[in-house]
Amino acid sequence: MPVIMISFIKKYFVQTVSILLALLFIYAAASKLLDFANFQVQLAQSPLLSAYAGIISYLILIIEFLVAIALCLPISRLLALYASLALMAAFTIYIYLILNYSDFIPCSCGGILEKLGWKEHLIFNICFVLLSFGAIVALSRNSGFKMRTTLAFTTITTVLSCGIVILLFLGSEHIVKKENNFTRRFLVHPVIGEKKILDLDRPDYYFAGYDDEHIYLGNRIFPQILTTADTALNSMQLMKIEPDNMNHKFSNLRLQVNNGFYYFYDGTIPIIYRGRLGNPHAKTLSFQDAYFNQLIVLDSARFALRTQSSATKQFTLALLDLNSDPKIKLFPEHLKKQIDGVFDVDGNITYDKSQNNLIYTYLYRNEYLIMDNWFRLKNTFNTIDTTRIAQIKITKLADGRHKMNAPPLKVNRQSVAFGGVLFNQSDLMGKLESREAWKAAKVIDMYRTDRQEYIGSFYIYNKKEMKMHDFLITEKYMYVLRGDEVVRYRIRDIIKKNYVRGEAENLH
Repeated sequence: MPVIMISFIKKYFVQTVSILLALLFIYAAASKLLDFANFQVQLAQSPLLSAYAGIISYLILIIEFLVAIALCLPISRLLALYASLALMAAFTIYIYLILNYSDFIPCSCGGILEKLGWKEHLIFNICFVLLSFGAIVALSRNSGFKMRTTLAFTTITTVLSCGIVILLFLGSEHIVKKENNFTRRFLVHPVIGEKKILDLDRPDYYFAGYDDEHIYLGNRIFPQILTTADTALNSMQLMKIEPDNMNHKFSNLRLQVNNGFYYFYDGTIPIIYRGRLGNPHAKTLSFQDAYFNQLIVLDSARFALRTQSSATKQFTLALLDLNSDPKIKLFPEHLKKQIDGVFDVDGNITYDKSQNNLIYTYLYRNEYLIMDNWFRLKNTFNTIDTTRIAQIKITKLADGRHKMNAPPLKVNRQSVAFGGVLFNQSDLMGKLESREAWKAAKVIDMYRTDRQEYIGSFYIYNKKEMKMHDFLITEKYMYVLRGDEVVRYRIRDIIKKNYVRGEAENLH
């Protein structure tokens, strides 16, 4: 029986691979065609292809359909297999470059890509490259071509297709970090790395809060798990949260710890649970009071939100006060619209508990807002770069959705505030900065929140392929989530001397 199967595979291998490739290309092309406007936008988001999205969108469809047809015809099958090898090799090297060398990973581009993650699709493509190569070798031998000739043609085909993609990569303004017209002041060892590392089981954690003795972690994959670690990173404990009602279609459950309580919430429901630390049972605190996409716990009854106005559909800041009537108050005047009021005002809320200040840092412009915890605006300050207008392009799809149709210039990635100092992870490279350093580290810029003042900058270096994806600041320490570990850094006096003390509460 095995001999018969092997003989069957040998006999029909080329036909089988050809059919699989044809089905793949037809499915992929048809999926793109059915949602063509969205496909064009997703191509435009590509760091490599944004400038050529219009032409390439049509070209890919035509090529995929033509190759699929040619694969089904014996007279053109060999040529079609070479074309399939070129396409699959180009797609493979494209995904590899995006995953390994791009800071910006675009959305999927339709068809199979929407069903698989980027890494899974890389493996998928490699398999089809190998199948295409095998079919070419088999068909060439049956047609009387010498093995040396076949290997030469397959090598040339693969190198040319990959070379075109690599040239696009090297010329992409969205991949290569440009030197911008500002200069950083790098402080001398402002944080000192300690041999304080807590190993985690996976890289999906985020910081949920801290107190004098502990730091708290949430997990995006297992959202009901609250992880507590001592500040020395010697031990950790896990607790599974059990809310009083889980009969909801959750999509973005998150955790936050504040003043002896944990808060478990999902702004798409919307719902907020609260439980006491050490007790897994959480009770519903707020239900359908306000939809939100960001939340900061201010106290047991007040929450700072970023929500979307039902009237304008634009992002706006809001205060949810469970003891007031009405419970929700909007502050639409704070976020200044430049383009669409959504993407252009995108950013992150952080809270400086020591100063009772809320800070909103824009993602795509050099600006951050300082407000008290009642959303009274105190000041608007600028980061050191010169991007005053968000450099984004927006397209409205036929179904009414808005999407970016080009890779955005991200200015500020995330921010944390403590003691009147804003620690901002920037995404822009300044004058005379080393490209090698940018590949090996993330940069943190520091600013005062009581006045317009840039304090200085420092690097947080990667550990091999593990990069910083979240951080937490206390008076003495900086905690960094890097890959699947927590790392502790000691904050030196060169930073701590900038802390503002005594304004709201004693610093820890």
